[in-house]
Amino acid sequence: MIELFTDGACRGNPGPGGWGALLRKGDRVRELHGGEAETTNNRMEMTAVIEGLSALKKPSRVHITTDSQYVMKGVTEWMPNWKKRRWRTAAGQPVKNTDLWQKLDALLSGHEVTWEWVKGHSGHPENERVDALANLGIDELES
Repeated sequence: MIELFTDGACRGNPGPGGWGALLRKGDRVRELHGGEAETTNNRMEMTAVIEGLSALKKPSRVHITTDSQYVMKGVTEWMPNWKKRRWRTAAGQPVKNTDLWQKLDALLSGHEVTWEWVKGHSGHPENERVDALANLGIDELES
């Protein structure tokens, strides 16, 4: 079992954004982060999961912990219907961030994934760490 903790951040929405991911398997921990000059918080939340899953070398059992209801519900509740409707909402509008949803869908198909939501900024150690990594991603853009 691999644990993946993810977070995204944005200074302004849209604005400069960052993402952070922490992968843990047993005693081994790998931290990842990055940023984009002009983006949204939701795109950074999604990018954190995409980058974390992209770092895996082989199909795995992955437990993803996120503070993003948007990402978790998007994958577990909304995406099946979006796909049936050719990436359109129930109202017939194009799904926002389709490029990232499709990338995430493809990455998830190679793994056995479970999800857990945690409240952001509530003292959860790994969530606090990936929040710091996401903000580091923004800091590095601005330096």
